Amino acid sequence: MAAIFTPGLKVTERTVVVKERRLPLEGEVLVKVGDHVKAADVVARTDLPGKVFPVNVANQLGVDPGRLTECMRKKVGDAVVEGEVIARTDGILGWFGSEAKAIVSGTIESISAVTGQVIVQASPIPVEIDAYIDGRVVEVHPAEGCSVQATATLVQGIFGLGGELQAPLVLGVDTPSAVLEAKSFTEEMRGKIVVGGSYIDLSGLERAKALGVAGIVTGGFDYDEIKQLLGYEVGVAITGGEDLGFTLVVTEGFGRIDMAPQTFALLKRSVGRAASINGATQIRAGVIRPEVVVTLGDDGPAEKWVAPDPKGLEIGDPVRGIRSPYFGRLGKVVGLPVDLVSLATESPARVMDVEFEDGTRARVPRANVEVIER
Repeated sequence: MAAIFTPGLKVTERTVVVKERRLPLEGEVLVKVGDHVKAADVVARTDLPGKVFPVNVANQLGVDPGRLTECMRKKVGDAVVEGEVIARTDGILGWFGSEAKAIVSGTIESISAVTGQVIVQASPIPVEIDAYIDGRVVEVHPAEGCSVQATATLVQGIFGLGGELQAPLVLGVDTPSAVLEAKSFTEEMRGKIVVGGSYIDLSGLERAKALGVAGIVTGGFDYDEIKQLLGYEVGVAITGGEDLGFTLVVTEGFGRIDMAPQTFALLKRSVGRAASINGATQIRAGVIRPEVVVTLGDDGPAEKWVAPDPKGLEIGDPVRGIRSPYFGRLGKVVGLPVDLVSLATESPARVMDVEFEDGTRARVPRANVEVIER
């Protein structure tokens, strides 16, 4: 019989992590295989082409487009500075002349004697990619970037906001059921990643932003409160580019849900260590989960580590409910019936028998749980 696969997330104290660091377009790679890098080290860089600005210079000068070339003080390929004169008419005996100035710093790309337009491309935008984690370069992608590998504690969440950053971990609460409130945040947390418990309320979010907290890891949150903080609705399918003021990683779900004890314990043991955090989430094809990565000072195997093929769902595997009525509840698989079972909706589905932490058992559709990989 084929293996049974169920979507899952990783919460593990020690695993090999490989991160691909790629530029958005070809550039220069600054490292080589075998190099040891820190999270903040730049491993590749490039220049993004600047925005193109068409300007009707002939119209500004009040001349026929056919005369534009003779009025230009700059030619194609010349660099210009914002505010610099790029074209001028002499007027009559030095009087009544007119001029046109560059509206942006950049390069003259074209001059048209037909339309009277001058196109200026803004100066390139430098882009640098850092290593994101402490580790060793195990693969170089020519002109694109590299892969960095390390042994680390890895906690994946189910939803996040904001991009990548690195900062030390601190505890904001004492238990996985406690709530992060405004009073939970102190000056010592400025620039740190704060680990919460079951929930963060609006006052806590506002205090964290005002204080300059780098990141927050919490069991649950209220979607509408994030909307109040940002001033606009956030899509839940693809995130990571929000200007929230900090990066948010949610480990359990929407609403007040206790952080899983194992997750809280792992993060608690990592307090004081530098962590890499990323809130980027993608629930479409090519799933991306938000994460907290704490490297352990071990680069792992000498060559690039390749994750083994998933082993499939087995008896005893830890799982969590992801839909009502068992949403957020933790348990373990105690049965895997082979035959399809008719649900209350009369739809046939594959199911599993789950024993929850309180000892109760339920038969749950396999699509309604996720495996917690440890």
